[in-house]
Amino acid sequence: MNTRPLLAISVGDPVGIGPEITVRTLAGFGTAAPARGVVAADPAVLRRAAAVCDLDVRVRAVDLEALPPEEDGVIDCLDIDVLGETELPWGTVDERAGRAAVRAITVATEAALDGKVDGIVTGPINKEAIWAAGSEHLGHTEMLGALTGTERQNTMFLVRGKSVFFATRHLSLRRALDAIDVEQQGAAIEEALTALRVFGYDDPHLAVAAVNPHGGENGAFGDEEIVHIAPAVERARAAGSRVSGPVPADSVFHQLLVGRFDGVLSQYHDQGHIAAKTVDFDGTISVTVGLPILRTSVDHGTAFDIAGQGVADPGTMRSAFVHGAELSRYADRIRAEYG
Repeated sequence: MNTRPLLAISVGDPVGIGPEITVRTLAGFGTAAPARGVVAADPAVLRRAAAVCDLDVRVRAVDLEALPPEEDGVIDCLDIDVLGETELPWGTVDERAGRAAVRAITVATEAALDGKVDGIVTGPINKEAIWAAGSEHLGHTEMLGALTGTERQNTMFLVRGKSVFFATRHLSLRRALDAIDVEQQGAAIEEALTALRVFGYDDPHLAVAAVNPHGGENGAFGDEEIVHIAPAVERARAAGSRVSGPVPADSVFHQLLVGRFDGVLSQYHDQGHIAAKTVDFDGTISVTVGLPILRTSVDHGTAFDIAGQGVADPGTMRSAFVHGAELSRYADRIRAEYG
């Protein structure tokens, strides 16, 4: 009896590197993988990816209701039936590829909601392609929120066993700065603390990053720390949480890695992304918190410039798959907190 987790993988845009890093990951593990993986995709997409990667594997369509035994050299596929045998040009924005990407995400998510898989792992999508296909969502996270009926989600990066959160995400830097206020900071702090508890920390210690150089130097370089961030931190402390900050951003991530904190709340997209990806690009993965299902993901894009060449490094997909297997043990906590 197979007691390992079962994960559904959506390959992302079928003409990006998602299919290649997916087949490389599954073929590399074989039946010794920490979880069993089934891929939501058109089978022909996976066969073409295997061919450009020079992999000797067979792609078979399967049904989650009656999964056949695993076999080395076989990649199991949940046929999404969008592209059929149509081969789209590699590395181009295409409405048909966008439709396939959206359908793969939908199939994987529904399987997780129905309890047929223990979590989902998502490959990179192209936003222009999904928009061309009619999606109104900014990206994966918003799409998953709609599919699962959740109104608020956030991103948690995992890098070397530590967590990085984001007070703001897909906003221009100007708009991200304008968004900072006490209530927004308080909500982001509570979301981060909740996620840390869900994923195994009984008494988490969170650091809140400053936004200005040197933490603002008591207002000389900006007053966001004084007016907005520090009061939110004090509120969290008064409520009994272990929260430090605002901590200057040029040192807070180092302090995280050496173990002073369990997580860092970064203030804007690139503040956290640059730090995590510089430390360990291939090992950094994304977890969406706030969903009633487990979702891990690569933290990079479709790399259209190298798609179809068989040279894409599967490191981040491999990490997302391994972390999905490890984090699946928190599936009950995830449903209880966010369901």
